[in-house]
Amino acid sequence: MDELVELWEKPKGAKGLIAGWHQWADAGRVSSGLPEYLIRQTRARKIGEIKPGRFYLFQIPGTHHLLRPVVHLRDGYCKRMEGRSNAFYHAGDQGRGFLIFLGEEPHQDEERYAEAFLDAVEALGVRRVVAVAGVHGPVPYDKNREISCIYSLPDMRDELLAYAVKPSNYEGGTTIGTYIAHKAEGRAIEMVGFYALCPAYDFSKGTVLVQQVSMEEDYKAWHDLLLRINHMLRLDIELLDLERKSRALEAAWDAKIEQLAKLPHLDVRGYLEQVNAEFTETTFEPLSHVWEDALGEILDDSSNG
Repeated sequence: MDELVELWEKPKGAKGLIAGWHQWADAGRVSSGLPEYLIRQTRARKIGEIKPGRFYLFQIPGTHHLLRPVVHLRDGYCKRMEGRSNAFYHAGDQGRGFLIFLGEEPHQDEERYAEAFLDAVEALGVRRVVAVAGVHGPVPYDKNREISCIYSLPDMRDELLAYAVKPSNYEGGTTIGTYIAHKAEGRAIEMVGFYALCPAYDFSKGTVLVQQVSMEEDYKAWHDLLLRINHMLRLDIELLDLERKSRALEAAWDAKIEQLAKLPHLDVRGYLEQVNAEFTETTFEPLSHVWEDALGEILDDSSNG
């Protein structure tokens, strides 16, 4: 195992690993906020980490605070220095829990970073990794989120289609999750990347007054992703809190749109009508996995009889 990986606990029977990063593709704070939320909600405990190594730059001219560690001084003394964190957590009990990873997308040496991550996955005995991320797009804020997917092994495609997702045909700069999934194939590790399309609107129409709005934390995207992950990994993550947050978010956006609609030059209503007309909502409504497992057992018994 890579010397940069440190695991002080290896829980048995973890049902899977949910991974996210502080990264450039983090619309709706899906990639960073959702793992943070799960860590808090489940009171997950830290069980290991990938050490910073040479993955991060200190500065590039013009970036200033963007890259540097954050220092907290009191009366000239350093009370705290916030460095880079790439940590593994375990939620739940032995044999019934799951793993969470929250990291910082590397600036360089991404190949070693990916190998260190996959070394940890193998050491933890994880069967499947699910990476989450968000991208901005002009989609309705009051409908189910559209979700695209990537996967590490070709024979995973047909299974993933059952989760009401679209296989991605994106071409361009990669996220760290997609990069690691590419490397995972060489180790025959199952890795899925779910990308939620989070609402973002540009009402500017080339005018001097630019109005661009997007969601800082897209709780609806978090909910719709966890609905699928719950089913895929046979988890029982409670979703009621995110359902409440999603309703509150929609109400807040109703009010925001109402205010923007008072500015006639933006043509907010016309813009959103076009967004809705071009959008096809997809719903994922699975049976409870408890019922699905029971049904499978009944069918197995009948075929054996």
